[in-house]
Amino acid sequence: MDDLDRKHTTMARLSRDSNDSTSSIDSSTITTQENRRHVNREFDQDFINLDHIKDLARALAQDPYSGSEASSEHISIASPLPTPRRMGRRKKPVTSVPRDKDIIGTPKGISYTLLRFPLMIGIGTIIVIELILYIGLRQVVRAWESLFSWRGKRRRLRAKLRAAESYEEWCQAAEALDKYMGKDFWKESAPFGYYDYRLIQKVVRHLRLYRANAEHDVEAATNLKDVLYACLKQNFAGIENAKLYSNTYLGTKKLVEEYVDEVTRSIEALAKNKHISLEDKRLGFKLYSKNYGRTAFCLSGGAGFGYYHLGVIRELLDRRLLPPIITGTSAGALMGAIVCTRTDEELRQVLVPELANKIKFVHDSLIAHIVRYATTGAFFDSDHWCRLALWFCRGSLTFKEAYERTGRVFNVSVVPHDPHSPPKLLNYITAPNCVIWSAIMASAAIPGILNPMVLLQKTPRSNHLIPYDYGHKFKDGSLRTDIPTQTLYNSFGVNYTIVSQVNPHIHLFFYANQGSPGRPVTHRWGKGWRGGFLASAVEQFLKLDLTKWLKVLRDLDLLPKIMDQDWSYIWLQKFDGSVTILPKTNLLDWIHIVSNPTEERMKHAMDVGRARTWPNISMISNRLRIENAINRGRRLVRRQSKQDQKPLQQQQKRSSTMAMSDDASGSNDEVIFLAGRRASMPDGSGLLQEKEWHKEENRRRKFLAQFTDRREIIGDREIVTQEAESQAYDYNSDEDDESVI
Repeated sequence: MDDLDRKHTTMARLSRDSNDSTSSIDSSTITTQENRRHVNREFDQDFINLDHIKDLARALAQDPYSGSEASSEHISIASPLPTPRRMGRRKKPVTSVPRDKDIIGTPKGISYTLLRFPLMIGIGTIIVIELILYIGLRQVVRAWESLFSWRGKRRRLRAKLRAAESYEEWCQAAEALDKYMGKDFWKESAPFGYYDYRLIQKVVRHLRLYRANAEHDVEAATNLKDVLYACLKQNFAGIENAKLYSNTYLGTKKLVEEYVDEVTRSIEALAKNKHISLEDKRLGFKLYSKNYGRTAFCLSGGAGFGYYHLGVIRELLDRRLLPPIITGTSAGALMGAIVCTRTDEELRQVLVPELANKIKFVHDSLIAHIVRYATTGAFFDSDHWCRLALWFCRGSLTFKEAYERTGRVFNVSVVPHDPHSPPKLLNYITAPNCVIWSAIMASAAIPGILNPMVLLQKTPRSNHLIPYDYGHKFKDGSLRTDIPTQTLYNSFGVNYTIVSQVNPHIHLFFYANQGSPGRPVTHRWGKGWRGGFLASAVEQFLKLDLTKWLKVLRDLDLLPKIMDQDWSYIWLQKFDGSVTILPKTNLLDWIHIVSNPTEERMKHAMDVGRARTWPNISMISNRLRIENAINRGRRLVRRQSKQDQKPLQQQQKRSSTMAMSDDASGSNDEVIFLAGRRASMPDGSGLLQEKEWHKEENRRRKFLAQFTDRREIIGDREIVTQEAESQAYDYNSDEDDESVI
């Protein structure tokens, strides 16, 4: 490293990433001159398709339960309908909505009927009282910190931090604040109770040794591959623990930075190494990617608060930290559609304050909205929203077409109008031909705001859209799954989520009592609890008790179904992620929660979104640097495989033979990887017999055991076992290096 890297390791690396993405131009001024010359290129385009708007109106007018031919997704509604035959006189079908007592499954009973509303009133009173106490406590803690924690030079440094207009200015202010609060010593020292620093030191030392010798030593190259297999796991040795980033304003432990640097260098060295066969590289990188997992960027709902998403998106885009897997719900789905239907260059043209001129969802007077609600049950018109959504999605692009155009995987969370059906996550795999604008309208269909929507899809040999899923209707996904983490894991192996959480009823309850990434606790110079231990304990008690009473209301079915919806779910979900970015809101945001933004308000929201992202850049960057290095290695191996097919076919033949003896559980990749050391010569020589395969597998498992994460989970806490603590590693000797040969 040069002098600047040795002095400011974290700041230099992050600045280097910034220079690559913004070409040494201040990111806050990019949108003022350069993009204004090209901004009309996107804003002046008209993607409205009148035929598709008519298709939506026709689909909404159909009854999906009538059994008519138009409700089938396999028959084009553009085809002429046959003249219906005259049938005998039939009775008029009953269209009245059945009462609750007539619906099968509705709770009944004398005691339930007598006690339901008294219990609901009593529990509701408790919830209101505890909510008032909770808000009051938060204000007391805020005032206490302002009066006693932020004084003198510390207050001036924090004011400079908050006044930063670019990430570079923020880094300088954060570094000065860390230095004043004595965080430099904490960064330099390796020990910390929230990660296994001894294991990390050993892995770094071995990776550095094997990488240096891998070019001319087959044994070192194979050991490098094995050590990477051992350490490329999710949260290996606690390396992704948020506590490592919650004790400073900028960066983390120097050992963590060294680990990330060495792992990325080792991955690149392995991908280019000539001593490892292409098949072993392919299998190795496949396992690395599977074990390490993937990262997703999740955009929550939040109505008018969703404009804060744009600032977060722009900052991640400028830092080249925008994950390729993006999910959105309600307002987040609209912002995600902008990202996933446009290239990076097009995004830089669109993500500017002038975007406010395209957001005109409120187009009528208050009287007109009230009249529409009285007649249709919704304040807004789906036809008008459809015209606006077409521009945000660049026309009637499908999920598959958007993926092929940008390479980004867009996911939209929707909930079926039927209250008993499970939520759906729409993407290019589950709904490849579904039109994106219909999905984001369905995800934004809050009861009373917009009526439930029909999803539309494209069909071959037709320019018209037809109903998807037999014309069943869907509504706002944030009612039940605002952040679909489990579905993302099942579909794409996502185990790390970056969440931009702007729901106004949720971000009030985020309280980092021991600090959050880039925002350490000020009490006792970062070693105490926010507001003191007593205040943190009371805050936890009130929040958990509120959750308990909401679960009682839900599980005992005490709440009435307003608009056929159980509203307790809007609080009883998982709303956070591995990294959670929260906006800093004000009273005006609540006043304008359902209104069209101005350019000034849009600029303010984007500036706040960018500033709230800066404290999390270090944590996000370290995660994505390793993930991106694995992806680059996989792409390099694929290119090498196309140039040399013959050795690859020999290796695949041997792998398929080995796989036949394994079960169908999918574990054969690991068995082949562990047992294929001697067979990893470039020429495919040295094939082993079955006994030798097992012997080699056991030998390599024994080698990998010394790099096993020895942390245990007891309850919800991670601790290091006494066995791990008792092991003393002599880092100045070469005994360990010789024992693994």
